Amino acid sequence: MSISKILTIAGSDSGGGAGIQADLKTIAALGGFGMTVITALTAQNTIGVFGIHEVPAEFIEKQFDAVAEDIGIDAAKTGMLANEEIVNTVTEKVIKYEIRKLVVDPVMVAKGGAMLIKEDAKKALIENLLPLAFVVTPNIPEAEVISGLSINGVEDMKTAAETIYQMGAQNVLIKGGHLPGDARDFFYDGVRLHEFSQERIVTEDTHGTGCTLSAAIATGLAQGMSAYEAVSRAKRYITTAIRFSLRLGAGHGPANHMAAIFRESSRYRCLEELREAVSTVKDAKCGNLIPEIQSNFVYALPFAVNKNDVAGIPGRIVRVGEKAETLHDPAFGASNHMARIVLTVMRYNKEYRSAMDIRFSEKLAVLCREAGYELDSFNRAEEPADVKEHEGSSLEWGTDYVLSKRDTIPDMIFDRGDMGKEPVIRVLGKNPAEVAEKILRISGRLKSI
Repeated sequence: MSISKILTIAGSDSGGGAGIQADLKTIAALGGFGMTVITALTAQNTIGVFGIHEVPAEFIEKQFDAVAEDIGIDAAKTGMLANEEIVNTVTEKVIKYEIRKLVVDPVMVAKGGAMLIKEDAKKALIENLLPLAFVVTPNIPEAEVISGLSINGVEDMKTAAETIYQMGAQNVLIKGGHLPGDARDFFYDGVRLHEFSQERIVTEDTHGTGCTLSAAIATGLAQGMSAYEAVSRAKRYITTAIRFSLRLGAGHGPANHMAAIFRESSRYRCLEELREAVSTVKDAKCGNLIPEIQSNFVYALPFAVNKNDVAGIPGRIVRVGEKAETLHDPAFGASNHMARIVLTVMRYNKEYRSAMDIRFSEKLAVLCREAGYELDSFNRAEEPADVKEHEGSSLEWGTDYVLSKRDTIPDMIFDRGDMGKEPVIRVLGKNPAEVAEKILRISGRLKSI
């Protein structure tokens, strides 16, 4: 089997969130084979950088030669290049081994503010290495240093991208994360200026995102993608990694490099676990809990973003006498209302990924509490007018209303209905088996009355 080979030329992050460590995780997650030329050892964590040991240029040469002469290089990326000698050594090796698909991430300052490059190295990077770049990926402060321009907004970013292109880089991606508002990046290929824009993900845990993005681009290039295609996929990958970033340490936690791959690898298991739980509910003849509007039973992927990441029952669960029956096996995107509820719950606790709706009565609420379950509720009459106007938003609003006032997730959330709205209980759990256990226990108690 052929696999693309990607070389990362960068510093080591002892905290594991950036540098060589982030690059290797990213390359592996995207299906490439990662190799390294370590340019510096850093003593750092989520709070800051506490020491830098620059690797001697001659040893950088040995690493480069060892990889290039035996394994080969389909694409490469650079990260931390601390001094002029290191920059020039890397430049010479890129030329010697004719590395055309080179991504230059002009790393200058760590997330915590520590300088990672000396003044003489900046000049060497701009004059010697930048013209060899197939793609260069500066953030706004880095783009200001390279272009000599002050960047205060979108138009300045566009001008800086064109200026850096004229300095020799074949493609320029300027990252706009330092500007307020939506996250807007601009990619210039010498002909067209492309914008990548998305809603900003509010998190302090963005350590290593620049390294991760450039490694993802290099991997795409090695796999035969165009620069635009590689940047597009890399943007999707880093967005997921940031959305599900890790709250580690006391400072800036790292992006979650495995979020995308874990989500995809969980799809089959998610469907199987939901199918087993639904069968359990059907075998136990829990028809006495199915409301007039019928039920749905859902289970979200570990890193769910929208309803297409939530498995449900097409056609819902219906009551046939004492039985609960289904017409179809679970499928992703099969639920709207219950999917919204689970996605809302996951914003408060990512472990709670499953739910089923059952009918409500005051007697049933009492039985649930007697069974030891914790219930909470919301009043649909208190819904804001704009929520009422949007179909499907009510339950999302109600769930958020309840959870915003709590420190824990209750076993169930109910409402007593409204004009034309049937009262319903939503049974919550970390997985379908946990939800099914609650359903069976409640149904059994109801039958015994």
